[in-house]
Amino acid sequence: MATMEQSFIMIKPDGVQRGLVGEIIARFEKKGFTLKGLRLMQIEKSFAEKHYADLSAKPFFGGLVEYVTSGPVVAMVWEGKGVVETGRKIIGATNPAASAPGTIRGDFAIDVGRNVIHGSDSVDNAKKEIALWFPDGVVDWQKSVHPWIYE
Repeated sequence: MATMEQSFIMIKPDGVQRGLVGEIIARFEKKGFTLKGLRLMQIEKSFAEKHYADLSAKPFFGGLVEYVTSGPVVAMVWEGKGVVETGRKIIGATNPAASAPGTIRGDFAIDVGRNVIHGSDSVDNAKKEIALWFPDGVVDWQKSVHPWIYE
């Protein structure tokens, strides 16, 4: 049986405002990953600062916090074999100009400051982010097509 891991994915305010939520969810579903948690949220400044604490010394931190609190976000937990690494490939490079066509950022973003989506960059960070965004946990379920996706 494949070892499952979870990743935190957030559609940022620009992605929500532009109506990309369904398209982004579809890309993860079509890959075969399982949605375990989903929340539409308007986050507060203190919550955004906690989420991006590792970037607090960067010169763009204030603008990032202002941007991510400027409108609703969609917070999700996806599960699957290699979901963190593969999810990052689906998302594309942080800088949309360096993102390949076919990736979310390659297809839908132009500026780094409006790059549509966030995805966990490691399994450890995914665990921390999921605990922050989904303190009550996620739904424990399995798709009926699971055996058709995994050996």
